[in-house]
Amino acid sequence: MDQDTLIENCHKLLIDCQLIEKKEKVGEIEKESEKEDFWQQEDSRAKMQTLSSLQKEIKALENLDKLSSDLQAAIELNLTEDIINISKNLEKLYKEAELKQYLNGRYDRSYAILSIHPGQGGTEAMDWAEMIKRMYQRYFERKNWKYRFVGEIRGEDAGIKEAVFEIEEEYAYGYLKGEQGTHRLVRQSPFNADNLRQTSFALVEVLPILDQHNDIEIKDTDIEWNFTRAGGAGGQSVNKTSSAVELKHIPTNITVKCREERSQIQNRERAMKMLKARLAKIEEERFENELQKAKGQHQNASWGTQIRNYVLHPYQLVKDTRTQLETNQTGEVLDGDLDQFVLNFIHYRKN
Repeated sequence: MDQDTLIENCHKLLIDCQLIEKKEKVGEIEKESEKEDFWQQEDSRAKMQTLSSLQKEIKALENLDKLSSDLQAAIELNLTEDIINISKNLEKLYKEAELKQYLNGRYDRSYAILSIHPGQGGTEAMDWAEMIKRMYQRYFERKNWKYRFVGEIRGEDAGIKEAVFEIEEEYAYGYLKGEQGTHRLVRQSPFNADNLRQTSFALVEVLPILDQHNDIEIKDTDIEWNFTRAGGAGGQSVNKTSSAVELKHIPTNITVKCREERSQIQNRERAMKMLKARLAKIEEERFENELQKAKGQHQNASWGTQIRNYVLHPYQLVKDTRTQLETNQTGEVLDGDLDQFVLNFIHYRKN
């Protein structure tokens, strides 16, 4: 976009982002945090998280405002080189701030749980699931996101039966929820002596991590618990206590299994966190379906639908089946270059 339009758009965005109101809210929380009984309040931690989030937003918006003023001054002084450099930096900041405006869903600001599961197809599918695991791990590293690899269940011969990540980054869920669905791979099989072309599927599930003050309530009477020994490597590594946890949410029939942590208490806590995340996802999908019905564009929000094709043979192509965005840079995509698809779908979803 030209410089005048960029400056105008930045000014509009600063108004839409309510910079002044955000600064006032920061002042209120800081004043409240100075009270002697602040840390005895039940929601003190949540308020400090809000404070940290607002401070980051304000800093980004102030940088946007400053660069916008710098660009205006460079234009008035006809400083060609400065105009080019400032415009480039300003447009990048503008797009980042604009994107945050799009991520205004109920849970979009939340941290996220991303899990990967192979589809049908045995070793082929489990190998593809491991390739997907590596792709997302590289994506998190490219983004400099703080994440935790919770764990995985290895396949008998190759690949994985499951892998789970927790991404501890604000807006992680908003960024990643469009990655939920079926990912399809077409390639020459590395597990077949005849190098036959093989189609494999992997499922990606993305859930929001909710804080302890969310409004998802679960009654004790709605939960059935089952405790077993977690699997071990053998010998001294065998778990001799019933630390693995399985819970069933009776009203929805949702089942959650957790074996990653060493203690039963930790696995119980993780299982409840996963259940709340899945209930929140159901609630969000119900809301989005109702919204689409009102717009006359109803489509079931199912995480089992195919969202992206990765073709490695007989040609090179990665294509998003929803936005139709495609690239032949398959190696880069599988090495974590996913922003083009992630950001494109956020804009597609907004429109």
